[in-house]
Amino acid sequence: MAIKVLIVEDNPVARSFLCRVVRESFSDTIVITEAGDLETARRQVGVIDPLRAELSADPFKLVLVDLELPDGNGMELLAELARYPATKIVTTLYSDDDHLFPALQCGADGYLLKEDRFEVLVEELQKIVRGQPPLSPAIARRLLSHFRQGPGGMGGLAEPGLAGTSGFQSSRPMPLGRGAPLDHERLTPRESEVLTYLSKGFTIKEIANLMGIKWFTVNDHIKSIYKKLNVSSRAEAAVLASKQGLV
Repeated sequence: MAIKVLIVEDNPVARSFLCRVVRESFSDTIVITEAGDLETARRQVGVIDPLRAELSADPFKLVLVDLELPDGNGMELLAELARYPATKIVTTLYSDDDHLFPALQCGADGYLLKEDRFEVLVEELQKIVRGQPPLSPAIARRLLSHFRQGPGGMGGLAEPGLAGTSGFQSSRPMPLGRGAPLDHERLTPRESEVLTYLSKGFTIKEIANLMGIKWFTVNDHIKSIYKKLNVSSRAEAAVLASKQGLV
Protein backbone atom coordinates (compact mmCIF):
# COMPACT_ATOMS: atom_id res chain seq x y z
CA MET A 1 0.00 0.00 0.00
CA ALA A 2 1.30 3.46 -0.87
CA ILE A 3 2.32 5.86 1.88
CA LYS A 4 0.17 8.99 1.89
CA VAL A 5 1.95 12.30 2.44
CA LEU A 6 0.41 15.76 2.82
CA ILE A 7 2.52 18.84 2.06
CA VAL A 8 1.03 22.11 3.34
CA GLU A 9 2.93 24.95 1.66
CA ASP A 10 1.63 28.05 -0.09
CA ASN A 11 4.70 28.70 -2.26
CA PRO A 12 4.48 26.54 -5.43
CA VAL A 13 8.26 26.48 -5.89
CA ALA A 14 8.88 25.43 -2.29
CA ARG A 15 6.06 22.88 -2.55
CA SER A 16 7.63 21.30 -5.63
CA PHE A 17 11.01 21.24 -3.88
CA LEU A 18 9.55 19.48 -0.84
CA CYS A 19 7.82 16.94 -3.08
CA ARG A 20 11.20 16.03 -4.56
CA VAL A 21 12.72 15.78 -1.07
CA VAL A 22 10.00 13.40 0.09
CA ARG A 23 10.24 11.17 -2.97
CA GLU A 24 14.02 10.97 -2.63
CA SER A 25 13.84 10.20 1.09
CA PHE A 26 11.83 6.98 1.06
CA SER A 27 11.91 3.77 -0.94
CA ASP A 28 8.20 3.14 -0.36
CA THR A 29 5.59 4.05 -2.94
CA ILE A 30 4.58 7.61 -2.07
CA VAL A 31 1.32 9.40 -2.87
CA ILE A 32 1.65 13.12 -2.24
CA THR A 33 -1.26 15.50 -1.72
CA GLU A 34 -0.55 19.22 -1.86
CA ALA A 35 -2.35 22.00 0.01
CA GLY A 36 -1.63 25.68 -0.39
CA ASP A 37 -3.62 26.93 2.61
CA LEU A 38 -5.14 25.86 5.92
CA GLU A 39 -8.65 25.40 4.55
CA THR A 40 -7.47 22.95 1.89
CA ALA A 41 -5.28 21.09 4.40
CA ARG A 42 -8.15 20.76 6.86
CA ARG A 43 -10.39 19.42 4.13
CA GLN A 44 -7.77 16.86 3.10
CA VAL A 45 -7.29 15.49 6.62
CA GLY A 46 -10.97 15.64 7.52
CA VAL A 47 -10.95 18.51 10.00
CA ILE A 48 -14.55 19.67 9.79
CA ASP A 49 -14.71 20.79 13.39
CA PRO A 50 -11.45 22.68 14.23
CA LEU A 51 -11.49 21.01 17.66
CA ARG A 52 -11.03 17.53 16.25
CA ALA A 53 -9.76 15.69 13.20
CA GLU A 54 -11.81 12.82 11.83
CA LEU A 55 -9.70 9.77 11.07
CA SER A 56 -10.33 8.41 7.59
CA ALA A 57 -9.91 4.76 6.66
CA ASP A 58 -6.60 5.61 4.96
CA PRO A 59 -5.05 8.56 6.83
CA PHE A 60 -1.91 10.44 5.92
CA LYS A 61 1.23 9.00 7.50
CA LEU A 62 3.45 12.05 7.02
CA VAL A 63 2.44 15.72 7.09
CA LEU A 64 4.82 18.57 6.26
CA VAL A 65 3.51 21.90 7.52
CA ASP A 66 4.67 25.44 6.73
CA LEU A 67 4.11 27.90 9.57
CA GLU A 68 3.09 30.94 7.51
CA LEU A 69 0.01 30.33 5.35
CA PRO A 70 -2.33 32.74 3.55
CA ASP A 71 -5.28 32.03 5.84
CA GLY A 72 -3.57 31.37 9.15
CA ASN A 73 -0.68 29.80 11.00
CA GLY A 74 0.51 26.23 10.55
CA MET A 75 0.57 25.83 14.33
CA GLU A 76 -3.22 25.90 14.25
CA LEU A 77 -3.19 22.79 12.08
CA LEU A 78 -0.60 21.08 14.30
CA ALA A 79 -2.81 21.66 17.34
CA GLU A 80 -5.88 20.35 15.51
CA LEU A 81 -3.94 17.22 14.48
CA ALA A 82 -2.70 16.47 18.01
CA ARG A 83 -4.42 13.07 18.00
CA TYR A 84 -4.05 12.42 14.28
CA PRO A 85 -1.76 9.39 13.77
CA ALA A 86 0.71 11.02 11.40
CA THR A 87 4.31 12.09 11.74
CA LYS A 88 4.08 15.88 11.62
CA ILE A 89 7.10 17.88 10.46
CA VAL A 90 7.38 21.67 10.36
CA THR A 91 9.09 22.96 7.20
CA THR A 92 9.82 26.66 7.51
CA LEU A 93 12.34 29.48 7.12
CA TYR A 94 12.07 30.47 10.79
CA SER A 95 14.79 29.19 13.12
CA ASP A 96 14.11 31.43 16.13
CA ASP A 97 12.81 30.29 19.52
CA ASP A 98 9.53 32.15 19.07
CA HIS A 99 8.59 29.75 16.27
CA LEU A 100 10.55 26.63 17.23
CA PHE A 101 9.31 25.93 20.74
CA PRO A 102 5.62 26.76 20.18
CA ALA A 103 5.66 24.43 17.16
CA LEU A 104 7.11 21.59 19.22
CA GLN A 105 4.58 22.23 21.98
CA CYS A 106 1.79 22.10 19.39
CA GLY A 107 2.81 18.56 18.47
CA ALA A 108 5.48 18.81 15.77
CA ASP A 109 7.60 15.65 15.55
CA GLY A 110 10.42 17.42 13.73
CA TYR A 111 11.52 20.83 12.51
CA LEU A 112 13.24 21.39 9.17
CA LEU A 113 14.50 24.57 7.54
CA LYS A 114 13.62 24.91 3.86
CA GLU A 115 16.84 26.84 3.27
CA ASP A 116 18.88 23.68 3.96
CA ARG A 117 20.41 21.86 1.00
CA PHE A 118 18.37 19.17 -0.73
CA GLU A 119 20.75 16.45 0.49
CA VAL A 120 20.49 17.63 4.10
CA LEU A 121 16.69 17.60 4.06
CA VAL A 122 16.66 14.11 2.54
CA GLU A 123 19.07 12.86 5.19
CA GLU A 124 16.98 14.38 7.98
CA LEU A 125 13.70 12.90 6.71
CA GLN A 126 15.33 9.49 6.40
CA LYS A 127 15.95 9.58 10.13
CA ILE A 128 12.25 8.82 10.59
CA VAL A 129 12.78 5.17 9.66
CA ARG A 130 15.57 4.97 12.24
CA GLY A 131 13.29 6.28 14.95
CA GLN A 132 15.06 9.64 15.17
CA PRO A 133 13.47 13.10 15.01
CA PRO A 134 14.23 15.02 11.79
CA LEU A 135 15.86 18.29 12.85
CA SER A 136 17.80 20.69 10.69
CA PRO A 137 21.38 20.94 12.03
CA ALA A 138 20.85 24.58 13.04
CA ILE A 139 17.73 23.61 14.97
CA ALA A 140 19.47 20.74 16.75
CA ARG A 141 22.23 23.14 17.83
CA ARG A 142 19.66 25.66 19.04
CA LEU A 143 17.88 23.02 21.12
CA LEU A 144 21.14 21.88 22.70
CA SER A 145 22.14 25.46 23.44
CA HIS A 146 18.75 26.25 24.95
CA PHE A 147 18.70 23.34 27.36
CA ARG A 148 22.32 23.78 28.38
CA GLN A 149 21.37 27.13 29.83
CA GLY A 150 20.15 25.35 32.94
CA PRO A 151 16.98 25.76 35.01
CA GLY A 152 16.05 28.99 33.26
CA GLY A 153 15.01 27.00 30.20
CA MET A 154 11.77 25.19 29.54
CA GLY A 155 12.81 22.11 31.51
CA GLY A 156 13.94 18.67 30.47
CA LEU A 157 13.04 17.07 27.19
CA ALA A 158 11.75 13.56 27.01
CA GLU A 159 13.79 11.42 24.66
CA PRO A 160 13.00 12.82 21.21
CA GLY A 161 11.47 10.31 18.86
CA LEU A 162 8.67 10.08 16.36
CA ALA A 163 6.94 7.25 18.05
CA GLY A 164 5.37 9.36 20.78
CA THR A 165 2.14 11.30 20.51
CA SER A 166 4.48 14.25 20.12
CA GLY A 167 8.15 13.69 19.50
CA PHE A 168 8.98 16.40 22.04
CA GLN A 169 7.68 17.09 25.51
CA SER A 170 8.28 20.13 27.66
CA SER A 171 8.23 18.20 30.94
CA ARG A 172 10.19 15.27 32.20
CA PRO A 173 8.76 11.80 31.61
CA MET A 174 6.99 10.23 34.52
CA PRO A 175 9.29 7.84 36.44
CA LEU A 176 8.79 4.19 35.73
CA GLY A 177 6.26 2.49 37.88
CA ARG A 178 4.54 5.68 39.03
CA GLY A 179 2.02 6.03 36.25
CA ALA A 180 -1.07 4.00 35.52
CA PRO A 181 -0.67 0.29 36.32
CA LEU A 182 0.83 -1.72 33.48
CA ASP A 183 -1.73 -3.83 31.70
CA HIS A 184 0.33 -5.82 29.22
CA GLU A 185 -2.68 -7.98 28.35
CA ARG A 186 -3.86 -5.02 26.31
CA LEU A 187 -0.86 -5.28 23.99
CA THR A 188 -1.78 -6.99 20.75
CA PRO A 189 0.43 -9.83 19.47
CA ARG A 190 1.89 -7.45 16.88
CA GLU A 191 2.65 -4.84 19.54
CA SER A 192 4.31 -7.45 21.73
CA GLU A 193 6.48 -8.52 18.80
CA VAL A 194 7.45 -4.91 18.06
CA LEU A 195 8.24 -4.35 21.74
CA THR A 196 10.52 -7.39 21.75
CA TYR A 197 12.47 -6.06 18.77
CA LEU A 198 12.61 -2.56 20.31
CA SER A 199 14.05 -4.00 23.51
CA LYS A 200 16.77 -5.71 21.48
CA GLY A 201 17.81 -2.42 19.89
CA PHE A 202 16.46 -2.89 16.36
CA THR A 203 15.62 0.27 14.38
CA ILE A 204 12.15 0.94 13.02
CA LYS A 205 13.27 0.04 9.51
CA GLU A 206 14.88 -3.21 10.71
CA ILE A 207 11.72 -4.15 12.60
CA ALA A 208 9.63 -3.46 9.51
CA ASN A 209 11.86 -5.74 7.42
CA LEU A 210 11.78 -8.50 10.03
CA MET A 211 7.99 -8.36 10.34
CA GLY A 212 7.29 -7.79 6.66
CA ILE A 213 5.34 -4.59 7.23
CA LYS A 214 5.77 -0.89 6.41
CA TRP A 215 7.92 1.21 8.71
CA PHE A 216 5.05 3.64 9.18
CA THR A 217 3.00 0.71 10.51
CA VAL A 218 5.78 -0.09 12.98
CA ASN A 219 5.72 3.54 14.09
CA ASP A 220 1.97 3.29 14.69
CA HIS A 221 2.51 0.18 16.84
CA ILE A 222 5.17 1.99 18.88
CA LYS A 223 2.84 4.91 19.52
CA SER A 224 0.26 2.47 20.86
CA ILE A 225 2.86 0.68 23.00
CA TYR A 226 4.05 3.92 24.55
CA LYS A 227 0.50 4.91 25.37
CA LYS A 228 -0.42 1.55 26.90
CA LEU A 229 2.77 1.28 28.95
CA ASN A 230 2.62 4.94 29.96
CA VAL A 231 6.17 5.65 28.79
CA SER A 232 7.67 8.25 26.48
CA SER A 233 10.83 6.67 25.10
CA ARG A 234 12.30 3.47 23.69
CA ALA A 235 14.56 3.12 26.75
CA GLU A 236 11.67 3.35 29.21
CA ALA A 237 9.64 0.83 27.21
CA ALA A 238 12.54 -1.61 27.12
CA VAL A 239 13.27 -1.34 30.85
CA LEU A 240 9.63 -1.67 31.85
CA ALA A 241 9.04 -4.57 29.49
CA SER A 242 12.06 -6.37 30.95
CA LYS A 243 10.91 -5.78 34.54
CA GLN A 244 7.45 -7.10 33.72
CA GLY A 245 8.80 -10.15 31.89
CA LEU A 246 7.28 -9.07 28.58
CA VAL A 247 10.47 -9.70 26.60
